[in-house]
Amino acid sequence: MSTASTRLPEGRYGRTADARADRTLKIVGTVLGAALLALVGWFAYHYVGQNKISGQVITFEASRDTVKVHLEVRKDADATGYCTVRSQSADGAEVGRADFRFGGNATRIDEVVTLRTTAQGTTAELLGCHAN
Repeated sequence: MSTASTRLPEGRYGRTADARADRTLKIVGTVLGAALLALVGWFAYHYVGQNKISGQVITFEASRDTVKVHLEVRKDADATGYCTVRSQSADGAEVGRADFRFGGNATRIDEVVTLRTTAQGTTAELLGCHAN
């Protein structure tokens, strides 16, 4: 004895409700994915495009109550702003923090700045640079 098939013949009755739902979900997912990608791109563009000053610590030299930090700052020619530097002690406590201002027409500034500390600093960390 043969068993009867419960499946409908393919192509005879059009798409099933599951196929229509799958297609709708694919379209909605594609649109949402494209919107998310555009949003991330917009934020990235404005973050990178608006940051007119960047810097890095080249070297530092710590003494009992100061840390001399060699900073290299790159900026647009007309940009003014500041970079924030901090120092920590061996146990991780912050012993000094200061903002150093930069201006002028130079696009690259290579300068040694002195950070006063409350105790012996063991690090010099650039927290960030910001345009005014």
